Amino acid sequence: MKGECMDLISGRNPLIIVVGSGGVGKTTLAASLGVLSAREGRDTLVMTFDPSMRLKQTLGVGEEARLREVPVALDAPGELHASLLDAKLTFDRLIERYAPDEESRRRVLENRFYQHLSGTLGGILEYMAVERLFEVAGDGRYGQVVLDTPPTRQALDFLEAPKRIIGFLDSGALRVALKPWFDEEGRLKAASRWGVLGRRAERFLDEVVGMDLLRDMAEFFQAFGPLFEGFRQRALEVEELLRSKQTLFVLVTGPGEERIPDTLFFARHLEEAGYNLGPIVVNRVHPRFLVGGETPSSQDPLHPNGWELLTWAGERDRRGLVELAKLLSREQPLVDLPLMPDEPTDLPSLEALGRQLDSRLCEWERYVSRTS
Repeated sequence: MKGECMDLISGRNPLIIVVGSGGVGKTTLAASLGVLSAREGRDTLVMTFDPSMRLKQTLGVGEEARLREVPVALDAPGELHASLLDAKLTFDRLIERYAPDEESRRRVLENRFYQHLSGTLGGILEYMAVERLFEVAGDGRYGQVVLDTPPTRQALDFLEAPKRIIGFLDSGALRVALKPWFDEEGRLKAASRWGVLGRRAERFLDEVVGMDLLRDMAEFFQAFGPLFEGFRQRALEVEELLRSKQTLFVLVTGPGEERIPDTLFFARHLEEAGYNLGPIVVNRVHPRFLVGGETPSSQDPLHPNGWELLTWAGERDRRGLVELAKLLSREQPLVDLPLMPDEPTDLPSLEALGRQLDSRLCEWERYVSRTS
């Protein structure tokens, strides 16, 4: 705490995970928290998924950030690094770590099914995000880690990824997949015993699915078998990390009453699942414009002027904030950040955004104290 104010960036929460739906400014806000943390003297890492070109330029992040953490040229007491999360590279590193020998590692990495799976299968991106976070948290190099979660349509996929991985590894389907379906000549073992009927079954599978794909899948699961237990243990540890009291979730949403159902659903899911939910940030709120006490009206009601549109947007966003506050408990921090003329394009403007969030949290804390 800073006096009587909430301290978002603190030693109590070395891991901050910024969550929310796409298009609400999560990545920019995560970067601003990273800059603020470094300014306050902590060695900080911001991990993000494919930020905008402007933000890449601001942070000095290029493609090399997919391979390693890249230092950001910030004159601050603490160091600031940035990293682009790459699902396939993270998956490859896990294979190299858990493979019991060189032959197993090679068989998995060169398998065509794995090469497709590691970069495109639904849920892999989200799981690799938490895997990479776990690696960084365990390394202990950084005093503060800020993670921008994947820009998926279903943001909860990120949180549910470890549980899905555990469920898959424990499933009967996996045990079936691990059976030796093909002989040394690449033919289905069962089909070879069925004679003519077996050959017809092979031709049918080849036409519908493709025998090459089925062989690649069987080879992948056979080669991957020795690695499953390591992945299962890893997923359990990742799930424990996400539910740790030291991991703070910041939920970012957009303004307007239409955003309330999704925001409440996400917030309640986080709390019911045992995650440590911090502030809910309503980002890019339109200001309320008045000129001389009233808004100049357009002569054409079907074509409102700029002032009318801005006033309407400001009133809409204000109503949304009020309604959302009514539906949340008094103990739940809720702050709004105004819509800026331009997104932050340099490190000072990112720092200013972070301090603005810090200030709004302080105002919320004082308001709650006064009205309790």
